[in-house]
Amino acid sequence: MIEELLPESVVAVEAFGEEGVREFGNAPLYPQEEALVARAVAKRRREFTVVRSCARRAMEKLGVPAQPVLPGERGAPQWPDGLTGSMTHCEGYCAAALVRAADLASLGIDAEPHEPLPEGVLPAVALPAEVERLGRLAAERPEVHWDRLLFSAKESVYKAWFPLTRKWLDFSEADIDLTPATATGPAGGSDGVFRARLLVPGPVVGGHRLGHFDGRWSVRRGLVATAVTVHHG
Repeated sequence: MIEELLPESVVAVEAFGEEGVREFGNAPLYPQEEALVARAVAKRRREFTVVRSCARRAMEKLGVPAQPVLPGERGAPQWPDGLTGSMTHCEGYCAAALVRAADLASLGIDAEPHEPLPEGVLPAVALPAEVERLGRLAAERPEVHWDRLLFSAKESVYKAWFPLTRKWLDFSEADIDLTPATATGPAGGSDGVFRARLLVPGPVVGGHRLGHFDGRWSVRRGLVATAVTVHHG
């Protein structure tokens, strides 16, 4: 799913459901990683292990020796020198996407269950203009849970933003406009693109200050997936 939303230069490795847990879940953790989940519940430990196994598989595909993936500032994963990337996990799905830093300035991915946000969450994460647009989209394409898709897009935007700025980006500081494709997506799902207009000064990339991030989205297999890529300019 995620790989289809990203440029060819990006290596994405995914794990779906119990099959993914069987393939990736028994991989050993590095001691530094083990210490982080020594007291974690089984579900947290399983997701932690699987998503890092995906990341190490992606490293190997890029010709980089497998290494620990430890959280750094604000929990952002610390990648080997020369790489940038992003990870995500939710119930039944884990993914990691890595790319050589020479090919992309930053990227962010997110996956969520395709279901409505819990009551009260949308007003906390969406701007009034976004809520208005979601209403129009829901009337046109009721098969998509647009509130969850917006939330996922904001998560991907933040994951791409933070490595470039080392600053927090609030939900209210990016105005996201979701656009569905005119045709039905793969396997009967839905897909499209989005633009996140930054409402605070954006990062300087390639000598230019960015005013927006662009991304892609897909809904299928009971999941919402979003991805943002930032090019060098």
